[in-house]
Amino acid sequence: MTLDQWLILAVLMATVAMFLWGRWRHDMVAMAALLACVIAGLVPAESAFAGFGHPAVVTVACVLVLSQGLYTSGAVDVLTRSVMPTKAGPTLTIGVLTGLAALLSSIMNNVGALALLMPVAMQVAARQSLPPGKVLMPLAFGSILGGMTTLVGTPSNLIVAGFRERASREAFGMFDFTPVGLAAAAVGVLFVAAIGWRIVPARERAGADSFETAAYLTEARVPENSKADGKTLYEIEAALEQAGAQVVGLVRNEVRLTAPRANQRVHAGDILIIEADVEALAEALTGLGLRLEESKRPKKEDASESEASDAAAGDVRSGTAGRTPSETGKEDANQDGTANGKGAGSGKADAQGEAGPNSAADGNDAAQPAQREEIELVELAVLPGSALAGRSASDIELRTRHGINLLAVSRQGRRSTARLRTMPLRAGDVLLMQGPAESLAQFASWAGCVPLAERALRIPSRRKAIIASTIMALAIAVAAFGLLPAAVSFAGGVLASMVLRTVPARQVFEAVDWPVIVLLAALIPVAGAMEDTGAADLIARFLLDGIAQGNAVIALSLILVVTMTLSDLMNNAATAAVMCPIALGTAAQLGVNPDGFLMAVAIGASCAFLTPIGHQNNTLILGPGGFRFGDYWRLGLPLELLVMAVSLPMLLWVWPF
Repeated sequence: MTLDQWLILAVLMATVAMFLWGRWRHDMVAMAALLACVIAGLVPAESAFAGFGHPAVVTVACVLVLSQGLYTSGAVDVLTRSVMPTKAGPTLTIGVLTGLAALLSSIMNNVGALALLMPVAMQVAARQSLPPGKVLMPLAFGSILGGMTTLVGTPSNLIVAGFRERASREAFGMFDFTPVGLAAAAVGVLFVAAIGWRIVPARERAGADSFETAAYLTEARVPENSKADGKTLYEIEAALEQAGAQVVGLVRNEVRLTAPRANQRVHAGDILIIEADVEALAEALTGLGLRLEESKRPKKEDASESEASDAAAGDVRSGTAGRTPSETGKEDANQDGTANGKGAGSGKADAQGEAGPNSAADGNDAAQPAQREEIELVELAVLPGSALAGRSASDIELRTRHGINLLAVSRQGRRSTARLRTMPLRAGDVLLMQGPAESLAQFASWAGCVPLAERALRIPSRRKAIIASTIMALAIAVAAFGLLPAAVSFAGGVLASMVLRTVPARQVFEAVDWPVIVLLAALIPVAGAMEDTGAADLIARFLLDGIAQGNAVIALSLILVVTMTLSDLMNNAATAAVMCPIALGTAAQLGVNPDGFLMAVAIGASCAFLTPIGHQNNTLILGPGGFRFGDYWRLGLPLELLVMAVSLPMLLWVWPF
């Protein structure tokens, strides 16, 4: 082995180890690998960032923007309403929903497809009286399966196409992935719909009117004259136990006591840290006369605590946001709230203003009506790569900048010792948010969160939906017929979207998942260095001589299995970038057509079904589905075996040696 081969293999092993460790984001690890290669002389400095201009990277960015146009215009909403059955049983309903996710993922980003259909999945779970996870896991797996059917379905396919072009061959076309990918996806969707959803662990129960995630952790203040004032924690625990809630901490004078004594008395002004689901939370607040601590209106001027709090007890539940006066007769902004439930996961409360009992004493004009506004309670799931990851409500100045409140956080039973407003948030967390509907919608878009139920404020535009769908269809057609390269075709679609305002110019850069772009752009030169130094051929010879014994079919199976294994543990695009040079080297050693080996990498990179960390969609459903790390393999393992059984003969038939 040469020194360069030792160096690139060392960088590769360190990169894979960092991916598996998960301490730093994938784009940070990829950039570190690129810089290490430049410093070691494996990648020329002048071409270190050439990956940012690679057609695969450009195409991924453009597809993300066009997907945003389909989302904001409501084009997918129209499709969903037209194909989803309303009175069918769970098997047919889950089958249609999973198939729809696969279809959407074939033409748009699969994370975006899942985000669009998650509210529908929650409604289906409620209607069928199923745990949300029974619908969410099939939906997520369907969106991953659909990505393997077309060139733009997933970034890993674009990486594979780029390596084919680099190997002095024409790049794969738009539908070159379809024969093998469609066969695997179709069989996978049928399996998930008929059998798979039944073996998904039922971590949570869902009733007909609401759904559960995991228990929320929230803060409730003890106001004056509350029933909890003067009681011991033991007495409060006994009252909360009937509602299925418990006290896990106490805050007094801004100091948190994580293990307060049972005989300790609670006084007005204390803050109780309560763990409960949303239904139990509502009952607990009502029974003890508590107020959600973080439910306060942002005000420019100073205000008393009683004026700032607007969510005492009330009908606080998943689907309704109630507001009632406190026992002192005061209410927030002198408004009387009337709850109006809207369904699982989101709700509205109409606040009709009227003069309160203190308005005359304060010198205010009692005859002047307060402004009418709508307050919504919504559950948001934190997406991977969200702007909230690692940051707290205080860090982003949630209340003062966005005008909304963080009421509670659900984190799969893992408790934090931090206060709610200072708790660092993570991907997969479910946040119970309160505020005006428009502010919540803007915050969800900015922060990278997805609501667990349909957003009432997002009204589809028929005109924009037609335009967005037409732009996407034309971009796909131009690339499919070879009139223009895929990168150019989709870039033209982005320009058309900006001109026709299906995606406002200010949102174009927000629609791009920049960590993914950096990951791809940084790993492409690193993968090229594997080929240039001969390290890929070295690994290929080891696999052939040590395991495959020169048999092309065994070598193809080995490439598929190794790729599937790596994809379960690290990003699928990174897996494709690592495995493509090895696949090309293996084919060269055998003297056979490399297309089948590259397609095996594409299929394997899209089969991340065993862990919640292998694919962003698996991470996204972790919190809402109430899943644990070990829950995924129960459906994921038979699905991966099935995909392998279908893909291998299809690869040999469609892409013969």
